[in-house]
Amino acid sequence: MSPEIHPSAAVGFERAAGAYERGRPDFPAPAVDALVRDLDLRPGRTVLDLGAGTGKLARLLAPSGATVIGVEPVAAMRRTMQEVVPDAEVLDATAEALPLEPGAADAAVAAQAFHWFDGPRALAELARVLPPGGPLALIWNVRDETEPWVFAITELIEPSRGDTPSHRSMRWRDAFDDAPGWTAQPLTSFPYIHRTTREAAVDRVTSISFIAALEDGERRRVADAVRALLPPGAEVDFPYRTDLWLSRRR
Repeated sequence: MSPEIHPSAAVGFERAAGAYERGRPDFPAPAVDALVRDLDLRPGRTVLDLGAGTGKLARLLAPSGATVIGVEPVAAMRRTMQEVVPDAEVLDATAEALPLEPGAADAAVAAQAFHWFDGPRALAELARVLPPGGPLALIWNVRDETEPWVFAITELIEPSRGDTPSHRSMRWRDAFDDAPGWTAQPLTSFPYIHRTTREAAVDRVTSISFIAALEDGERRRVADAVRALLPPGAEVDFPYRTDLWLSRRR
């Protein structure tokens, strides 16, 4: 595994691949439809899924007929993706060092991932492997903290974050500000309710990298606290906002 991977990701995602697959939401149909349209996904096209994780997005893109190549440096995540998306190729690599020839892909997407990257290096690599005009889409499911119990979960876990990167910081945008070879379109957002079970909702929280990397006892304490915060009932409607941001190589 590359030493450049943040320790929270290297430890947490290796440990929590199963919880990630059980607990993390997929992506709402309108956002997936927008991705397929904006990336022009169809038979004969190749899309890179950067930081592909367990293939949560790849499995939704596969019906487009495009060839999906996952790029995932964490071994446990790769193994899970290979099980659930058997037709997708999965590379042991990072967005900053793609083992691909120039022009090898037509488009790229990063789901729940770009904030982990060294942005300038990743954009330089993508400029190498994508053609002029090649699109890059970034997509995140963001917990909707206007719901009080969701906000309470954030308050519970944030003291454990440390220096773990966050989408919410918006620091990932700086890479595009300093990359004149890319043009960006306005952010598009979609409301999304993920209907799940109580235990899967707990898995969703304990699969967060810096929580998964905690010592066993502390991780169990967080899991129990999450159970106490969830609304009653066997099923949970977990609210999100799905953000989609498109850029193109000039």
